[in-house]
Amino acid sequence: MAKSLVNTNAKFGTLPVFLTALSTILGAILFLRFGWAVGQVGFIGVIGIIILGHVVTIPTAFAVAEIATNQRVQGGGAYYIISRSFGLNIGGAIGLTLYLSQAISVAFYVIAFGEAFEPLISWIAQTYDFYIPDRRFISVPTMALLSLLILTKGANVGMKALYVVVAVLLTSIVMFFMGDSPIKPAEVNFHLTVADNLDFFYVFTIVFPAFTGLAAGLGLSGDLKDPQKSIPRGTLWATVVGMLVYIAVAYKFAVSASPEKLVSDQLIMQEIAVWGPIIPIGLAAASLSSALGSIMVAPRTLQAIGFDDIFPQNHVNRWFAKGRKKDNEPINGSLITILIAFVFVLIGDVNFVAQIISMFFMVTYGAICLISFLEHFAADPAYRPTFRSRWQVSLVGALFSFWLMFKMNATYAALSVVIMAVIYYAIMLNNDDNQGLNKLFKGVIFQLSRQLQIILQRADSEKDTSWRPFGVCISHDTFKRRSAFDIMRWISYKYGFGTYIHFIKGLLNEKTTEESKKILDRLIQLSAGSKNRVYLDTIISPSYTSAIAQVVQLSGISGKGNNLILFEFSRTDPGNLKEITGNYQIVESAGFDICILNTSYKSFGYKNEIHIWISPEDYQNANLMILLGYIILGHPDWKKGKIKIFALYPEEGIEDKRQQLMDLIKTGRLPISPANISMVPFDSGNRKGVISNYSADADLTIIGFTSEALKNMDEFSEGYNDLGNILFVSSNKAKAIN
Repeated sequence: MAKSLVNTNAKFGTLPVFLTALSTILGAILFLRFGWAVGQVGFIGVIGIIILGHVVTIPTAFAVAEIATNQRVQGGGAYYIISRSFGLNIGGAIGLTLYLSQAISVAFYVIAFGEAFEPLISWIAQTYDFYIPDRRFISVPTMALLSLLILTKGANVGMKALYVVVAVLLTSIVMFFMGDSPIKPAEVNFHLTVADNLDFFYVFTIVFPAFTGLAAGLGLSGDLKDPQKSIPRGTLWATVVGMLVYIAVAYKFAVSASPEKLVSDQLIMQEIAVWGPIIPIGLAAASLSSALGSIMVAPRTLQAIGFDDIFPQNHVNRWFAKGRKKDNEPINGSLITILIAFVFVLIGDVNFVAQIISMFFMVTYGAICLISFLEHFAADPAYRPTFRSRWQVSLVGALFSFWLMFKMNATYAALSVVIMAVIYYAIMLNNDDNQGLNKLFKGVIFQLSRQLQIILQRADSEKDTSWRPFGVCISHDTFKRRSAFDIMRWISYKYGFGTYIHFIKGLLNEKTTEESKKILDRLIQLSAGSKNRVYLDTIISPSYTSAIAQVVQLSGISGKGNNLILFEFSRTDPGNLKEITGNYQIVESAGFDICILNTSYKSFGYKNEIHIWISPEDYQNANLMILLGYIILGHPDWKKGKIKIFALYPEEGIEDKRQQLMDLIKTGRLPISPANISMVPFDSGNRKGVISNYSADADLTIIGFTSEALKNMDEFSEGYNDLGNILFVSSNKAKAIN
């Protein structure tokens, strides 16, 4: 297995990147299908195709240049960039589709190479009455020779051949421009097309492989002396030069032949060029150079995928990652690439292969642009590229890539997404330790959170039109009882924000800090299985009092200050009730609403009924109690739950109070049925007995209290033996239910 994806004997500079990319851009499509495209959609339509294609490729070139100057790009090119930004799971899924498109590209260019012999085949048929019926008689032997060349000589001989074929390619294009066409139309109309022209996006799909040269240059990353310098320069220059050449060629076609002639003759360029035979020679050179570029790049992508242990079997990964000892040449990857290419060469349909290539490359380009956009948005200090694009450019490239996929062929696009999803799932099962989107999206989420917190903090000075809980709970009994955590996850699930803090008694030092980290990890693991949106934390303090003083001064994670604090104690062991009531004044002075949870062996039962008890003393607490009941019902755990309100009032005031409650529920649009409002005659001597009688089967009972009740701790701990959990509520000020 290769020790590294970097070729220690790498000696290529910027020119091979530029030539590999340019020879692919100015390749088979230019000679075989571009004149046909002008005939199908007209000169203006082809300019639209060029612009639309470069709306994807230019942002991708910028993104590649940016990402390449931020990190050491090793072997694997585009795959390496994607996997090191998105993580190996998603990188592997996209990388495998990229590899397949590169391997299929080899076949595409070999098939096109066979088409270059059409004039020669016609001449032989006319001269010697011998006709070769199938171009595969040329393309299959060509594929065999190309395979032998790469397996025996590797990338170095491929690069030497590349210089020769690029020279022939450029000569043929120059001669095409020098030609004075004998088949000029009588009148040039830049909008004119053939009568039964094809759909614009179908034509775009066939032509788009011409713009995929970007990835060809990327694939040489492991063989470059300085990829951070060569990749940006080579890809950007090739993209710009290729775009200008295509615009000029489109104009030359439009003024040199009618749409009908452009569509009917796939080698129409030889009718226009100053010397016709140079065109099939140029097509052969372009196809051969592109095939060489693809057959050099694809095995390196597969080698990089194997090096990252993406496949489920380790021996398979080692076999793919293995490189030739002297130069790390991916011989095994080349064998698989050759096998795939042979399959598609035997199919022999240029248009069919072009559609597959377009789809997979579009996915890759979209992913690269998305990476660049997210890196900008995440604002990671470690992201310091020497070349800077703009996030707007990358976003446009990503959006257009995915939009064009479905415009080109919705079925193929959906199938591509499904294939990648299946590959991703298979990779994820085999690579549990590899992060997916976490690595990149952590920074994005941080920036979103930061901006939202600032906005909310600035808006906090404005008058609130409605109340919502920004709650915090501090407890040292976290791992004894879960009831307090349950209350926090219910109130923060839909309508509020919750912070649960585990209290560690002691001084802040290395030992307690390490302990707090372990406890926090344990808290996160325990809470992972529940439906919660609670922020978890720990606090180290010498006493419970000092911990509370610290907590009430903390800024809430929402960007607004906390407004509610939850304490809890066990009914069977109310030992910490004294420290709760003893710190009441600290919390009250901070302007907090206070909730004290009395937990029992019944816990929250079946989560069917919440009973709210309102008495004359609760003129300030009543609305908060009702709001908390409504908010708790918003959690899926209480999806079958209902609220019952019991009002303890003297008989003479019962009807007036009932009407007030009815009006409150109606104007507040609370889901409480009038049938669930009970008026209970007030009996000050047996208040607890009445509550216990009515609410024995309640799953949560909410009772109001005032500061006066704190003088007698028995008010919270005694007399409720038959009830489930009880939430005692004290509102700092009256709440409005709008």
